[in-house]
Amino acid sequence: MSPNESLVDVLIIGAGPAGVMCANALARARVNVRIIDKRPVKVAAGQADGIQPRTIEVLQSYGLADPLLSQAANMVMAAFYNPGPNGIECIGRVPDVTAPTARYPYEVTLHQGGIESIFLNSMSKEGLEVERPIVPVSLQVSEDPKELADNRSHPVKVQLRKLAPKDGESDTETVRAKFVVGADGAHSWVRKTLGISMDGEQTDFVWGVMDIVPSESTDFPDTRCKSAIHSANGSCMIIPREGDKIRLYIQLSDTDAVDPETGRVNLGRYGPDRLMQVAKKTFSPFTMDAMPDQVDWWTIYQIGQRVASSFTARERVFIAGDACHTHSPKAGQGMNASMNDAHNLAWKLVHVLRGWADLSLLKTYEFERRKFAQDLISFDKTFSALFSGKLSNDKDGNGPTHEEFIGAFQNYGNFSSGVGVHYAPSAITDATHQSAAAHLTIGQRLLPHVLVRAADAREINIQDAAAVSDGRFKLLVFPGAEAAGAGAHRVTKYLARPEGAFARRPEAFDVVTVLQGEKTTANWRAVPPALRSHWSKVLLDDTDVTGTRGGHMHERYGISRVAGALVVVRPDGYVGTVAPLDALETLDSYFARFMAPL
Repeated sequence: MSPNESLVDVLIIGAGPAGVMCANALARARVNVRIIDKRPVKVAAGQADGIQPRTIEVLQSYGLADPLLSQAANMVMAAFYNPGPNGIECIGRVPDVTAPTARYPYEVTLHQGGIESIFLNSMSKEGLEVERPIVPVSLQVSEDPKELADNRSHPVKVQLRKLAPKDGESDTETVRAKFVVGADGAHSWVRKTLGISMDGEQTDFVWGVMDIVPSESTDFPDTRCKSAIHSANGSCMIIPREGDKIRLYIQLSDTDAVDPETGRVNLGRYGPDRLMQVAKKTFSPFTMDAMPDQVDWWTIYQIGQRVASSFTARERVFIAGDACHTHSPKAGQGMNASMNDAHNLAWKLVHVLRGWADLSLLKTYEFERRKFAQDLISFDKTFSALFSGKLSNDKDGNGPTHEEFIGAFQNYGNFSSGVGVHYAPSAITDATHQSAAAHLTIGQRLLPHVLVRAADAREINIQDAAAVSDGRFKLLVFPGAEAAGAGAHRVTKYLARPEGAFARRPEAFDVVTVLQGEKTTANWRAVPPALRSHWSKVLLDDTDVTGTRGGHMHERYGISRVAGALVVVRPDGYVGTVAPLDALETLDSYFARFMAPL
């Protein structure tokens, strides 16, 4: 190998939200990973800013929710304004997050650079930094079936060019990778190089965006709530941000913002001053203005709603984030969808690279995330049309009523919050025994619920025990009425079978046991050793010491207190399958579908 050639397990191209999420997950799993970006420095302001409840759960699974929540603004309420006799008037306020199972019943907002820094800091602790400024100039994927089928091979060849090489350093490098992840944005070089098309359309809706600090003269009362405003002058949205900042989304006339010759948005036709003039008209009779020199960032965009025709090339090169789906930013989905693409892909790469899973596991990335992207575009089309169009209550409006608009906002809460994502049956999602946990939907994320640890009665959320992003499947055992009864011994015997997946790959699994009983009398040591790998892994379906939180988990999940069940939680926190304790052998076929033989 020449001095300018290198080998790597995973090369990530692009250090936006999807790229740094993927890089951090792989670095934590000790994967040999590199991440490059064409920008000389990270994003400093603007760009995406909203984090949905499910994404906060995901960040918590990596131990990264606290640094986010300590910096971000919470968005708890949503306000709605519509035209009145003297300008806009408030017609109601409702909770911003309406999903009943949300562990975090709010959105949070922080500029994209701040969010990326959370991942960059975490990666740095693992010895991984973004290499900048570097661009890829060529990409080749082997067509040799034997090489593609060998997870030890490096069938992807990428030529890199360093835009600012050090003195005496070559400006080119050839990287041979086992896998490549293209997380390089809506104009993805990786996607274009692979010849993958973006299917969809460009809408006629044109919007301006400004990040500002409102002036002291601003008297609009809902600058700290998400505010959806319909006016005779067009629509506007407010997103409260960290500190005193807010983001304004301002509807523009396409005849003003779009170049008639190219049909594209022309930034030269607008600037922050002109955007603010449009906003002032929209907010009348209220005053809205920015503090002098307090416009952090602004842009203009035209809504495009597209999904890539494929998310992969031979399961060796993958695209994620804006590289494979684009949509309106106002529903707060873009960065969330991007990071959850990476969250879905990373554990699958880890399992294949460790030899735990067959390469076929990687097919489930496109199967699950492309369907999600299509659902997202469908949602975005409806939401964008509702927000950008005139309401039927407006003069000359022929759209939905004010009440229907608020109703749609609330009804879409399960999807927009991310907690309603439901992956269809596949090799890793099997709902055959759904009735054994009737209220815990297989294919959805593990429902949050408060329990106590049996050893010390400390309150814990089940997601912090059984949905931790450490690359392992979690076997969540509900042994029935007795800690050491027939159910517990049945599970112990099953796990000990030498031909079983657990015995063959114990490093790929963790066991968490949920007992019945009271914290004052529970004995965690009564649980068979195979079901208590650590004292903190034995939990109790009881309330906390105040008697106000937790308990009734069996009922919440729809699991019989007599029969019990075993819930398989995937490494990404989604329920993969459930087995009754008298049918544990069904798990053999589940794991055999994707786990690699020894």
